[in-house]
Amino acid sequence: MSTTTRPVRVRMAPSPTGSPHVGLVRTALFNWAFAEHAKRQGQDATFVFRIEDTDKERSTEESFRAILELMHWLGLTWTEGVEAGGEYGPYKQSERTELYAEVLAKLAASSYTYDCFCKNEEVDARRKASGSKSLGYDGFCRDLSAEQRAAFEAEGRTSVVRFRMPEGSITWTDLVRGDVTFETEHVPDFALARANGDPLYTLTAPVDDATMRISHVLRGEDLLSSTPRQIALFEALEAIEVAEFTPEYGHLPYVMGEGNKKLSKRDPQAHALAYRDQGYLPEGLLNYLSLLGWAIAADRDVFTLDEMVEAFDLKDVNPNPARFDLKKCDAINASHMRMLSVEEITERSLPFLTSAGVLDASSEADRQLLDQAMPLVAERVNKLAEVPEMLAFLFVSEEDFTLDEADAAKLLNEQGLEVVKAAHAGLEALGTWSTDAIQTALQTALVDEMGLKPRVAFGPVRVAVTGRRVSPPLFESLELLGRERGLGRLAAAASRTA
Repeated sequence: MSTTTRPVRVRMAPSPTGSPHVGLVRTALFNWAFAEHAKRQGQDATFVFRIEDTDKERSTEESFRAILELMHWLGLTWTEGVEAGGEYGPYKQSERTELYAEVLAKLAASSYTYDCFCKNEEVDARRKASGSKSLGYDGFCRDLSAEQRAAFEAEGRTSVVRFRMPEGSITWTDLVRGDVTFETEHVPDFALARANGDPLYTLTAPVDDATMRISHVLRGEDLLSSTPRQIALFEALEAIEVAEFTPEYGHLPYVMGEGNKKLSKRDPQAHALAYRDQGYLPEGLLNYLSLLGWAIAADRDVFTLDEMVEAFDLKDVNPNPARFDLKKCDAINASHMRMLSVEEITERSLPFLTSAGVLDASSEADRQLLDQAMPLVAERVNKLAEVPEMLAFLFVSEEDFTLDEADAAKLLNEQGLEVVKAAHAGLEALGTWSTDAIQTALQTALVDEMGLKPRVAFGPVRVAVTGRRVSPPLFESLELLGRERGLGRLAAAASRTA
């Protein structure tokens, strides 16, 4: 677990700049599980949720609300941070600007930073002239004389604040990757604030981690190259008494998409809230995302969130890239659907049924019919969004009932229409409208008397009464439809022309 005895404090710190990404969810999950596991081991542990919104141009309230919706839907609860509050707030960077200004002043007073007046084209020209292949800033303004500074100011140039990287190397023991070393000659002095004084992520994230006493920073591998900068800055923050310690770092593996490319925001499967809208279970999605770099056991893919927390250990995280496999995600979600009771699936399906206009949640009759119908489909649906499609035929008015034209074209051909007519005749003679009686009547009329195989016999009937080839069990569906509606739909289908 941890190599320190101080309280475990981890954080989730997304930027509200677009649709939340599944990589963000995987990072949040691992941080949350790390803290929850520590609690079970008797440690003082906190999962902090803060927002990094210093990018004023790209940050939006809509994105912020989407992130909150996502976290609440997933059930990754936090006890400190936005909405929850806490002693280290505020938890939005846009509300902490005075703190960042104070830290910048202290860093400048201790000569950890300097003002840089260089223009990008000047840096590029010097690099070309020297033949250097090094990227990044060349340190030109590190030791400006008073005359040089005055000349730049006289030109009306603005300056950015840069941090002086120390000489030598920076090594840390990564909680996922082991010992990592960067030579600082390959880590240029970096900007901490824009020319207008607005703080940059390079300053705000370490300052927040320091003042919020974050003990472990667990984040994506794409941020690995920024870690030596943060560690160097933490040493300075400790020297000016802003930080008490440097957190431990762990870098989680890349999530890869198609073609072994990093899963980007442009990939459809990257949008986390789309999984909610498509009817995935939060526990199913979290189970799958936990497998992107971690495993509970070599031969086990399906487990509960509680089981994950119990077993989670960073030493088991694989540093190699993990590929996002939508088919496997679907399969794991289906497994979690099978774990739910019929009553649970009913309750979770209600928002999908009402938003699709299938039923009126305030109607007692609709709710009773749903309770009767759900046992027929609970074992057949793999996502909650499939429920409205499966059950709509029961709730729609006869005036609005339609057939899937592709299914009708395939099954309600000349032979299919003959089958429907025979089914109507067989069912019309029934004295009792029940599942058993319906099954016996159709079996007699279509299989025994017409000599059809069940697949051929019942397919046209299914399309006629449910509108689709894929539906709940036929005999039970007819019973729930009732005699009048069932016979009416068969009669309407029989009147079609092939």
